[in-house]
Amino acid sequence: MPGRPRDPELEQRLLSATWSLLTRDGYDALTLTKVAAQAQAHRTDLYRRWSSKPLLVADTLAAHLPPVPAFDTGSLLGDLEAYVGALAESWSAPWVDGLLGLVADLRNDPEAELAFRAMAEGRGRHARDAVQRAVDRGELTGALDLSLLGDLLEGPLMHRRVIGRQPLTADYLALVARTAHQVLLTAGARA
Repeated sequence: MPGRPRDPELEQRLLSATWSLLTRDGYDALTLTKVAAQAQAHRTDLYRRWSSKPLLVADTLAAHLPPVPAFDTGSLLGDLEAYVGALAESWSAPWVDGLLGLVADLRNDPEAELAFRAMAEGRGRHARDAVQRAVDRGELTGALDLSLLGDLLEGPLMHRRVIGRQPLTADYLALVARTAHQVLLTAGARA
């Protein structure tokens, strides 16, 4: 016997409440009780949809993070600069400070980890497309390990912002893009 159909409006209210609390108070202060209260829902409404706080937050990030826009500047370096610039918007937001709590919680929640990885992979699609266009144009030759791409581009932003506690300046973003470009050119030449 099937249960009641899901209420998409309630689900959206829960995700919006989570985003509001996450951006205002951070991950560590977020509780399912607070989310339910802000969404004018019951905690059971949350648990029917999300079995854990990390899973709820992973889905909330997927729904609310500013999208990484599609770009095609005509060159790999230009595409990398555009991508890094788009990522910087997310990494400069104050709520990112709580990301370490989420990442730590993911190790104990395989379902949330899969949801978080899927969200991150989706956000990296345009960068992978830029590399494929560079191969098609002949800027890069050979096969590349595209898993390296996120490490080259987003890794430095995360480290500088979360670990180094430093701002993401335009000069720094340009340096990250140029460095990744050079690594990709070298890796493509060796492949």
